[in-house]
Amino acid sequence: MTHSRTPVREVGTQDAIGLARGGYTVLDVREKAEWDAGHIAGAHHVPLGELPERVADVLPDREAPILVHCLSGARSARAASWLSQAGYREVVNLRAHLDEWRTKGGP
Repeated sequence: MTHSRTPVREVGTQDAIGLARGGYTVLDVREKAEWDAGHIAGAHHVPLGELPERVADVLPDREAPILVHCLSGARSARAASWLSQAGYREVVNLRAHLDEWRTKGGP
C-alpha cells in the first residue's frame, strides 16, 4: 500500500507569528527537556514520537488550522506530513529556527 504525500505548506517565522495570532493552534513536537527550557506561549506539546497516540486527545478537531514547529523545522515537517495524511485539513510547518520566534516578536 502506498501513501500519497500531501504537500504541507511551509512558512517562515514572520508568517507563522501571524498565523498563531490569527487563530492557528500551535503544536510543539520537541522533546520534553526542550519544551521545559522554553516554549511558545499557548502552544500544545506532543513530542514527535508520541504524536500517533496523543494527537486525537490534544487536537480532536481535524478541521482546525494547526501550526507545527520544532527547533529547526525538520521534526515538525515529519509531524505535519503525518497530520496531513491522518486527515487534518489545514497543517502548516514553521520552517525556521525557533530562536527567531522571540526575536521577531512572537509570544
